[in-house]
Amino acid sequence: MRHDGRAFDALRPIKIQRRFTATPAGSVLWSQGKTVLLATASVTPEVPKWFPPTRAGGWVTAEYLMLPSSTPQRKPWPNVGHTDSRGTEIQRLIGRSLRAAVDLSKIGPNTIALDCQVLQADGGTRTASICAAFIALADALAAINAKAGLTQATAAVSVGLLNGEPLLDLDYAEDSKADVDLNVAMTASGKFVEIQGSAENGGGISHAQLGQMLDLGAAGCRKLLELQAECLVK
Repeated sequence: MRHDGRAFDALRPIKIQRRFTATPAGSVLWSQGKTVLLATASVTPEVPKWFPPTRAGGWVTAEYLMLPSSTPQRKPWPNVGHTDSRGTEIQRLIGRSLRAAVDLSKIGPNTIALDCQVLQADGGTRTASICAAFIALADALAAINAKAGLTQATAAVSVGLLNGEPLLDLDYAEDSKADVDLNVAMTASGKFVEIQGSAENGGGISHAQLGQMLDLGAAGCRKLLELQAECLVK
């Protein structure tokens, strides 16, 4: 039994507030356990400057920021730009994961910016950002009459190996002690979009353990995809 009473394959309680703010084309307040974040989708009717002029369609990009008060010890604002090196890596992950859900040729010429702001961090902020940003993206595409550009849903979840046991959707107390940390993003068709992982204790992970963790992550993503679908029909 885990410290919060969950089974090894249980997600934390999830609450989704769609259309949380009125100004962006899509917005979601996502709570997953004690992790809380705001994901918004803003549409600009142009493509990036680097976009090839002969290429039809648009672009989806993402930005990620943990607000200073999101952690018990205040997290300083980045000294350069709007995020730090960790945030840059995470926002690229979010962007790649969400572009897997879209046929870019059918959404242009528009750029959809997904902004993920962590209000309270208790583990799994990058994977929760992907889940929330997908809903905001779906609403943004509907707002510009580009629903055909949304090809499939994408969700993500964390998996950890703690004391030899695979666990789904770790909070910070578990993640900080895990021997292996894995982040899995998957589409509704069952294809993995991103797999990020590392063995924190230096002991490594076996092929069999990795398979167990991927199976657990896929099952968790399927549950999250169901929650996203339920939210989008309301």
